[in-house]
Amino acid sequence: MADTHTAYTDTETLIRVLDAADAMPGAAELRARTYELLRLAPGATVVDVGCGAGRAVAELTGRGASAIGVDLDPAMLAAAHARFPDLDVRAADAADLPLTDGQARGYRADKVYHVLPDPHAALAEARRVLAPGGRIVLLGQDWDTLVIDSDQPALTRSIVHARADTLAHPRIARAYRALLLDAGFQDVEVEVHTAVFTDTTMLPILTGQAGAAREAGVISDDQAESWLGEQSRRAQHGRLLVAIPMFLASATR
Repeated sequence: MADTHTAYTDTETLIRVLDAADAMPGAAELRARTYELLRLAPGATVVDVGCGAGRAVAELTGRGASAIGVDLDPAMLAAAHARFPDLDVRAADAADLPLTDGQARGYRADKVYHVLPDPHAALAEARRVLAPGGRIVLLGQDWDTLVIDSDQPALTRSIVHARADTLAHPRIARAYRALLLDAGFQDVEVEVHTAVFTDTTMLPILTGQAGAAREAGVISDDQAESWLGEQSRRAQHGRLLVAIPMFLASATR
């Protein structure tokens, strides 16, 4: 769930990270919850924005929807075609979707809005392509609310906030409700689903957090080494705890 759709220069690495996130405990159930909130009738058109390698598009298609995936990364679209040859995935920007006015009954964006240049423009476009009564679902984490147990709480806060500050909109998930209301959507509801990890699964993510803070000049090499050493020891002795709250917002056009 964490460290996805971020500034990876190697798309293959990003795909591996996304695959790992999709395989984490509770991830499949959370995706299924986003599909339920769309309330799609059989055959209804739904667009998955920032579709990546196409997993959600394939799952929505399997549920009987007419699913369209859009992504700006040609390598992502190639991966989607390779994995799911019959999917409808297209190169498009979130602010310029390849749909006519009111064509869709559903709109979904999963771990995407924190990297968009203009989330307001994306929501305006969502409203354009959704038919009256259509549903929008946004899923993402608030990057300042990553919870990590540590004997070094001040250093942990510095690392989490430094990592968050490398993103365009690190706190946008907590703003989903206000953004949807401001864009004219109705019946806005917000859920928070928290994933808790207590083993070595999260060590690569924590390494990325510390690395980002070090590269930003917020912490030193020694501090990064000390913090990661503590987290590794915690993992080895069953004392690691990382909690990631995921914000899930839904609304009606």
